[in-house]
Amino acid sequence: MKLFVQVGHIAALVMLIAAGSAWAQQAPSVGRDYTKVSPAQPTDSGKKIEVIEFFWYGCPHCYHLEPALKAWLKRKPADVEFRAVPGTFGSPTWEPLTRTYYALDAMGLTSKYHDALFAAIHEEKDSVKQRALVNEPRAIADWFGSKGVDKQKFLDAYNSFAVNNRTKRSEELTRTYDVPGTPAVAVDGKFLTSPSNFPNADGSVNYDRFFHVVDQLIAQARKERAGK
Repeated sequence: MKLFVQVGHIAALVMLIAAGSAWAQQAPSVGRDYTKVSPAQPTDSGKKIEVIEFFWYGCPHCYHLEPALKAWLKRKPADVEFRAVPGTFGSPTWEPLTRTYYALDAMGLTSKYHDALFAAIHEEKDSVKQRALVNEPRAIADWFGSKGVDKQKFLDAYNSFAVNNRTKRSEELTRTYDVPGTPAVAVDGKFLTSPSNFPNADGSVNYDRFFHVVDQLIAQARKERAGK
């Protein structure tokens, strides 16, 4: 019986390796793995290939993507420039956390509090406190205050002209890229993909496959740039 079990495990492992090899060699398919951005959008990355992550702090799927995204950022190609864009989709309920991201950026605190804010929202067990941390600027400011951030300085940045403009620009980008939801990743203003396009059999996300396709789209963008 043990022999049969061992053989079964080996067979399953071989099948997994074969499946992984198959998708590693397979070119991404438009309409299944990604969509083309039409019209293609200008980028702000100059000679580098631009990769944008559209996200929202209140999105659980964005929270779950973070570990895989951080791992990819450590190995991304040198000719790739990454930036995060918090989405609003024109929704007043999404705007507070979009403003929060840009306020942190203006204060130079994004790298220090990005992960902590994600965790505070998605690990909060009290639904009332969680909603407040998502929707109420004062509650958000209070949370930052508990971490040692000057609350008034945060609110000044949150309500500033610069953050207002960047929030409007974020809404424009989600519209011009026709982003259906978060998280989503745009490559060089031409291609749009999402982790939700790569489900495993159990309903979880195949992040390895997702970032493999991101790499393939980067290579495609690089080739198109070289051909100009």
